[in-house]
Amino acid sequence: MIRFCIRCTISSMRPRITFDEKGVCSACRFAEKKKDTDWKAREKELQILCDEHRSHDGSFDVVVPVSGGKDGGFVAHQLKTTYNMHPLCVSFAPLLPTEIGQQNLRAFIDSGFDVIQGHPNGQSARKLARLAFEHMGDPFQPFIYGQTNFPYRIAAQENINFIMYGEDGEAEYGGVVKEARSQRSPGEHDAQYFSGKSPEFWEAYGIKAKELEIFQGPRVSEAEFYHFRREPPRPQIHFFGYYKKWDPQENFYYCADNTGFTPNNVRTEGTYSKYASLDDRLDGLHYFLGFIKFGIGRATSDSAHEIRDGKITREEGVLLVHKFDGEFPIKHFPEACEYMGFTAEEALKIIDGWKDPRVWNGDKLRYQVK
Repeated sequence: MIRFCIRCTISSMRPRITFDEKGVCSACRFAEKKKDTDWKAREKELQILCDEHRSHDGSFDVVVPVSGGKDGGFVAHQLKTTYNMHPLCVSFAPLLPTEIGQQNLRAFIDSGFDVIQGHPNGQSARKLARLAFEHMGDPFQPFIYGQTNFPYRIAAQENINFIMYGEDGEAEYGGVVKEARSQRSPGEHDAQYFSGKSPEFWEAYGIKAKELEIFQGPRVSEAEFYHFRREPPRPQIHFFGYYKKWDPQENFYYCADNTGFTPNNVRTEGTYSKYASLDDRLDGLHYFLGFIKFGIGRATSDSAHEIRDGKITREEGVLLVHKFDGEFPIKHFPEACEYMGFTAEEALKIIDGWKDPRVWNGDKLRYQVK
């Protein structure tokens, strides 16, 4: 039986989310705890952390993963201007970049930041996207590998012992983490970000180890070298959302004022917003397949956290889900099919094969939030 949270719009089909005896999801309970958090004390922790890592010669002292979007831009700008850090920003190139995404990354760089961007071999990325679409129901997975592992790789390579990500998605949106945590371990990547399929998994499907290197974290030899140079032995991965209250909509306003961020001029397919996840033309298919597999589309995800953040009511969220969730991402679908090497008919057949009978009765959802 699928359950819906009585406070937001999320369902029990979201992987790793839990519900308590009152019918409230773990993400809403976490949002409740954020309201009681002593943010002044947390900021003191952040100041101490920055003092430990800050360079005194202007050299890079923290790696910040960015895309040019609102979240990484918020973290990087705060660290630089409020905490006097010297961020090296690291980006992993979208597989099918959008114009608005490239425009925002350029504006972010022009606002005063150094960025290293990783570009995977185009043929390797295509093969991985095709395989991930067939075997995971998500052509976006290669980008997730790079977005997660490439900054870690660069930090080790550049001897920077401090990485600052944005929010802890496992806690913020419902996952195995129920309490606030300041750090995560690279060992958690496979289960929490890669659905148990690390980059090495694809060697069994003909992807060579050398092709996968850019999608992985640092090689053992790099990590061992780093271990003997500085302590602690590996780059520490921290979450800015532990130290400062995380609010995606407020991050948007902040970056519009400080890093040149511009929202899209049209509503994003599948939801009602214009300012989130704008960088990749595969993004719409990624979110639509979440709807196919779990009955959780982009409007559900957006409305759930905006309800928790107090931006909209649950009633408004339900109406938005009914209106926009499951909208097919037609705008970039032909390009996505061409990129992966499928005809539209072949791609639609694969998509249909990912329907979960717990969620679907033929072409109709069995349950919908009310």
